[in-house]
Order: sequence, then C-alpha cells, then structure tokens
Amino acid sequence: MSTSSTSGAVAPPSAAQLRQVVHPVDDIPAAVEFYSTVLGLPTRFVDGERYAALDGGPATLALAADTENVANIASAAFKVDDVDAFVERLIAAGGQVVEPPADGPHERRVVVSDPWGNRVIAYASL
Repeated sequence: MSTSSTSGAVAPPSAAQLRQVVHPVDDIPAAVEFYSTVLGLPTRFVDGERYAALDGGPATLALAADTENVANIASAAFKVDDVDAFVERLIAAGGQVVEPPADGPHERRVVVSDPWGNRVIAYASL
C-alpha cells in the first residue's frame, strides 16, 4: 500500500527487482543439461520435475514445467513488495491481469501483460 507524505502526495513504490527470466520447458533435467552445457550456467537448485533455477549472475534463469509454468511463454519475473498494490498500479497504467494473484508454495504471484502484450510475473515472498 502506498503511503502519503505530509504534503498529501503519494509516495512512489519501491523499485521492483528483475530477479528471473522464466522459460517454460517440458523436461527439467534435459533443460538443465542444455543450459549448463551451452551457456555454462551453474545450477542453483532443482525442485524435482517441476522447476529449476540456474545462476545467471544478478538474475536467475528459471526453468518451469507445466505445474510452475504460470505465464505460458518466456517472461521476466520481478520481485515486488506487495503483489496486490502492484496489480492496482498496473491496471491504472493500462496493463491487464492474465492470471490473478495466487499463493504458490513459496510466494504470492500474479501474471500480467503490459499495454504492448508482454507477459510479466510479479511475486512477493509469503
């Protein structure tokens, strides 16, 4: 939720952090092997057959199988302070909600599109 200063102006939100690029895949082990071999990306962790995180430096390359493929196309994922406040700002600025906010195993997340149709995932830790 935004806060107001003594002058009545609404404070801007904290800057979102680009933390991941999510690629949908249908074979987590094969995708981990591919990106490790081709790009030399070390594995941060693998969560069974549903998700893997590879170390891409300041951002993670996330590999998502069907159960974690929330956007259905390659998407940037931003960590935000408050998912619901993010959605309010997004709608006011002309974006659209693709998948409504929902609690996942580790975070609250939403899939949205910007006014140009690009998919973005926003999430906050639970």
